[in-house]
Amino acid sequence: MDARLLDILVCPICKAALEYRKAASELVCKPCKLAYPIRDDIPVMLEDQARRLSEEEL
Repeated sequence: MDARLLDILVCPICKAALEYRKAASELVCKPCKLAYPIRDDIPVMLEDQARRLSEEEL
């Protein structure tokens, strides 16, 4: 992921900063407890494509 892109991306729901998890290839919003997938180096910032996170994953 491009570092400049990571600096400007925010959660589309709550506008919070996102945490990049390289190993899982996803962007995590802790307040919303969602993980947005990154496919072919393109973040998929759609709520219906996001994965719900468990308390252990946060």
